[in-house]
Amino acid sequence: MEPIVLTQDNFSKEVLESDKPVLVDFWASWCGPCKMLSPVVDQVASESDAFKVCKLNVDDVSDIAVEYKVMSIPTLIVFKDGKEAKRSVGVVSKEDILAML
Repeated sequence: MEPIVLTQDNFSKEVLESDKPVLVDFWASWCGPCKMLSPVVDQVASESDAFKVCKLNVDDVSDIAVEYKVMSIPTLIVFKDGKEAKRSVGVVSKEDILAML
C-alpha cells in the first residue's frame, strides 16, 4: 500500500481517529535525510495492514508540525488511539521503524 498523503483536512480522520497504529513521516522536499528515509517508509507501508503509514510535508502543513513540536526532519511519530506513542528523529532503519509500530 502507498503511504497516505496528509493534509490539514484529512489529518484528524486518518491519524487521530484511526483504529490502527499510524506512522507519520514528517518531511520536506529540500531535506536530504528525508529523501534517504522516504524509500524505507514506502517499504514499511507495504509490509502490513495492521498499521497505516502517512507522510506529512512540513512545508505544506506546517500548523500540524508545529502542534506536535517537530523541530527537525525527518521525524517519525507513531500515533496510537489518537495520541503520540513513539517518536524518532533522523534516518532510521526499516527494522527500527517496524519495532516502533
